Amino acid sequence: MTVARIGPEQGSLLVKTYREGMAAKAGHDLVLEVTRWEATLDTASGTLELSADPRALEVREGLGGVKPLTDRDRGEIRRNIDEKVLRGQPIAFRSNAVRIPEGPGRLAVEGELTMAGSTRPLTAELDVGEGGRVAATIVLTQSAWGIKPYRGLMGALKVRDDVEIVVDALPPP
Repeated sequence: MTVARIGPEQGSLLVKTYREGMAAKAGHDLVLEVTRWEATLDTASGTLELSADPRALEVREGLGGVKPLTDRDRGEIRRNIDEKVLRGQPIAFRSNAVRIPEGPGRLAVEGELTMAGSTRPLTAELDVGEGGRVAATIVLTQSAWGIKPYRGLMGALKVRDDVEIVVDALPPP
């Protein structure tokens, strides 16, 4: 395999958000799934590129909270993410180095992540398992990309600045 294309058919790309603030019990920790994304892995050049549609985030779970999420809540969350958080801007990652850190089955990918109109360096540690399965949990600090974490209930309910990006994918043979 020299070039592999990976997308939702071969894996999942999730975003996990967590709540904080005085009214945290009223809100939900969210699990969002990116439903339109594509990654290209070129093993010959050792590069990885990923693009994700910022408008393709679906609320899969709302954990905690006083009451379960409704379809209306899910729609409002999607609108807030699109209009107030990501502002419809493209999401893209392009590697510039891949290193093998100590320990088998690990890769460190260094590159630049563009999100919400800002580009910043990012290093991600990836676990490479049986059959080439790639898995990682990457912590991103929203404010590093100029994103103001969402606030509701007059600031008493906040989304924590750090969110988790969870990748689990099996490239085709």
